[in-house]
Amino acid sequence: MQPDRVNGGGLVGDAIGAITRHIRENDLMPGDKLPSEATLSKELNVSRTVVREAFRSLAAMRIIELATGKRATISPIDHGAMSLIIEHGVHTDQINVQQIYDVRRTIETRIVTLASIRRSDAEAAEILAEAAAMRASIHDPDQLMEHDLAFHRALARASKNPVFALIVGAFQGIARQTWPIGWKSRTSQEARDAMIATHEEIARAVAAGDPQKAVSAMAVHFDESVRALLSAGLS
Repeated sequence: MQPDRVNGGGLVGDAIGAITRHIRENDLMPGDKLPSEATLSKELNVSRTVVREAFRSLAAMRIIELATGKRATISPIDHGAMSLIIEHGVHTDQINVQQIYDVRRTIETRIVTLASIRRSDAEAAEILAEAAAMRASIHDPDQLMEHDLAFHRALARASKNPVFALIVGAFQGIARQTWPIGWKSRTSQEARDAMIATHEEIARAVAAGDPQKAVSAMAVHFDESVRALLSAGLS
């Protein structure tokens, strides 16, 4: 047996590759169990320490789930790893908030197009309800932010494209940090009412199955959001 090299280019990296191939080749689905550490150690001809490190790396990437005393299982897709990368990029000045909002604007205008076409009646009702909840919580910024974030998640789900739901979820960590800044920069009641009215307009357009109006309102929403952040000095 070779000496253990606990790094991505050595035995641990090889073990990660072997485990992900095992997942693909055996068509494992969320909740399915992986072989035990002992079994994989024998099959891959590495120590259990190497397998354990490979498992930890895969768990950090949300590919598998680990629980004490239980076999590792396949994870459902999750935006956590992508969210960490985006937040790391922002906090280390490799990307900026304006770039994120530019990407979000592009993606979320496509999302509302698809949501307008594909949403179910129940999804339309949920989107309208979140917009109404935003209006009802206009004097409670914390609650308002939660309903705003939920509004965008609901739109992503209604698009019927799980990749969009992943991306929207990944952006919400940064959104939680920038949202209060944008809200405070809207110092007039008129500006705050306008922000919520735009969400209501998006919701009505999606519920009516009108992608053109939904896209137009979403574009206005992001343009106004960027202006609010820039006025607050956030670039």
